[in-house]
Amino acid sequence: MRAQFVLSEIGVGLRRNLTMTFAVIISVALSLALFGGSLLMSDQVNQMKGFWYDKVNVSIFLCNKGDSESDPNCAKGPVTAEQKKQIQDDLSKMDVVQKVAYESQDQAYKHYKEQFGDSPLASSLTPDQLQESYRIKLKDPEKYEVIATAFNGRPGVQSVQDQKGVLDNLFRLLSYLNYAAGAVMAVMLVVALLLIVNTVRVSAFSRRRETGIMRLVGASGFYIQAPFIMEAAVAGLIGGGIACVFLAAGQYFVIDNGVALSDKLQLINFIGWDAVLTKLPLILAVSVVMPALAAFVALRKYLKV
Repeated sequence: MRAQFVLSEIGVGLRRNLTMTFAVIISVALSLALFGGSLLMSDQVNQMKGFWYDKVNVSIFLCNKGDSESDPNCAKGPVTAEQKKQIQDDLSKMDVVQKVAYESQDQAYKHYKEQFGDSPLASSLTPDQLQESYRIKLKDPEKYEVIATAFNGRPGVQSVQDQKGVLDNLFRLLSYLNYAAGAVMAVMLVVALLLIVNTVRVSAFSRRRETGIMRLVGASGFYIQAPFIMEAAVAGLIGGGIACVFLAAGQYFVIDNGVALSDKLQLINFIGWDAVLTKLPLILAVSVVMPALAAFVALRKYLKV
């Protein structure tokens, strides 16, 4: 009988404050969708780091004829066969080096045409304008400085470049975007909590006569508070369910189908459904616990039991 009463009171409360309940549901849905999106973005960045850092190379670019006048590192002229042999021998002796690949000017020109063949510069470029290079795969991408220290400034070496530096800038930008999404999520969460507290206050005020009678007949404090707490929890759960639908729809329509970024951006190793599905229970749990706690705190202040 008591459970039936509590359930009936939940339905009455939700219908009586329909507009505010709807606002609570929408605000909870948006804030938790952003919360889930932030978690997934963090997983995506970590997965991209693991994927790309495993493929990162250090490049040693060698001086060519055109560099001797424009680059002070190549003031002594283009790289000689003896210098190239010495560089390759030294690389083979370094413990941090896993693999070394030599790229000639013709190979560099071919790769450039494959990647930037549509650019206006490609038509005027010739192989002798590009640089020979050594592409070095390190056992540990963090050991770039060992290569840079050993070969920067050496005769015949124009520059030593680390692809990891470019990737770090990209991942830093993605992290900033994730922080921005987290800030928006925090604002939406505060709005949702304020709406929940206000909704509970209005609901408690509109039913003050019923709660007064219940106190007079000896009802316990929890029995009086339960319908209000459950109303907030149900509204939050609905909002959490909508947030889960948003995340699943984003994975399905944006990553897998529809826009299909996984097909259009094949260089990016996107997270899969396993990452999304592991976040959904957390979102649902937060959607129930957060409104229930907010309602409990509001009732302690506004409903004297």
